This record gives sequence, structure tokens and C-alpha cells, in this order.
Amino acid sequence: MKKFNPYLSSSLMVIVLLMVWEFGARAYNKSFILPSPAEIAFTLWELRSVLFLKHLPPTFLVIAIGLAISVIIGAGLAIWMNASKTAEKTFYPIIIASQTIPIIALAPIFVLWFGYTIWSKVAVTVLITFFPITVSAFDGLRSSNKDLKELMLTMGASKKDIFFKLDIPSSLPSFFSGLKVAVTLSVIGAAIGEWLGAQAGLGYFSRRMMTQFDGAGVFAPIVLLSAVGIALFLLITLIEKTLLKWRKAA
Repeated sequence: MKKFNPYLSSSLMVIVLLMVWEFGARAYNKSFILPSPAEIAFTLWELRSVLFLKHLPPTFLVIAIGLAISVIIGAGLAIWMNASKTAEKTFYPIIIASQTIPIIALAPIFVLWFGYTIWSKVAVTVLITFFPITVSAFDGLRSSNKDLKELMLTMGASKKDIFFKLDIPSSLPSFFSGLKVAVTLSVIGAAIGEWLGAQAGLGYFSRRMMTQFDGAGVFAPIVLLSAVGIALFLLITLIEKTLLKWRKAA
């Protein structure tokens, strides 16, 4: 009996949805509202030099800087809250509250503070990505085995030894789970920031095409943004599998 391949079913589902979209868009016949996948692909190819050389690099830079800052802030807060109950009681409610504020409402404020520079987009990206990193890393640090910790203490291990040899390895699976969520959200954060105020970027280009009622031009950078998010997710997955080979063996 052949083993079921979930990737095959996913691929078939995507093909079916694209075919339905294609025929539906052709029947609707209003490409400025609902372009077909074929029109989007043609526009993406036609604008490849503009999108890949001019607008993709600024967006990717925003994503990279935002994720780097989120990892530093998120991991730092998680370690601090795990080490100090006072820090946990002080910052954890603030971290939760920060996610109850609509990002779309704060983005214009960041534009007022930072102008149309890269930092207004980075601020939006950080705000939307640091939460899953912080919470997942904190939960991972708290999940370290208590019996192993007591055993290490009886064997004369210091707090530093326990942190680096037990807490950090135990938290890595949860940390990477949060990071995989964050990389997909980073694309959304960068796009939102560019939609509300930018001079270049995929989100900016999509908004500019919308003002020209170019439906395929609106969708083409969105497809590219989705591809960037998928590529980053796969990269983090590859790094996770490389660093956590011991988890598979266990």
C-alpha cells in the first residue's frame, strides 16, 4: 500500500483553486477588480525588473531589520522574565496589551514619528513580530525539565550551566515555532508600513497600482510578498532541522 503524500493533495488543491479563479475571473471580465492568475503572472514577468531590483530590496531590508530587532527584544525579554518574577509580572501584561491595539491604527503614528524613512516600517514590523517570539521563547524556557534541573544542582552545576546546558536547548523548539510565525507576520508588517507611507517597496507599489485601477499590478507584488514569506518560512525550518538534529534522534 502506497504511503499517502500530503504535498500532492495540497498541490492539487492549489491547482483546482487557481483554475476556479482563472475561469471565474474570465467570466467576470473585469480585470481591474478581479484579474486572472494568468494576467497576474504576465504582469509579474513584465514588471520583473522594477519589482525585483527596485521594490523588493527595500521590503526585504525592512523585514530583515525588523526580525533581527524582534529576536533580540523577544529573546531578551523572555530570558529576563524567566529569571525574574518581578519582570514577568511587569512586562507580560504589557506584551499582551500591545497586541490588542490594531496595527493599522498605530502605523500612521509611526509615520508621524519617523517620517517616510525605513524606521517607520521597521517599527510596524517589530510590533507585529516580537510577540510570538517573546511568548514562545518564554514558554520554552519554563518548560525545561525540573527533575533534570534538580539533578544538575545536586551534581554541582551552577545557574550558568543550567541555563546554557538545559534551559536554552529546552526552549529552542518553542523559539523556532514562534520564529516561524514571526517571519510570515513580518511580511504583513512590512507591507502595512509601506502601504501607509513609503517611497519604495512592494507594498508601496501595490498601493500605487491601486490608484491606477490596475488589478494585476496590485496583485503582482502581493504574490511576490507571499513568495518571500514562504521562502523565509522554509529557511527557518531548514535552520531548525539543522540545529535540532538531537530532537529528531530523541
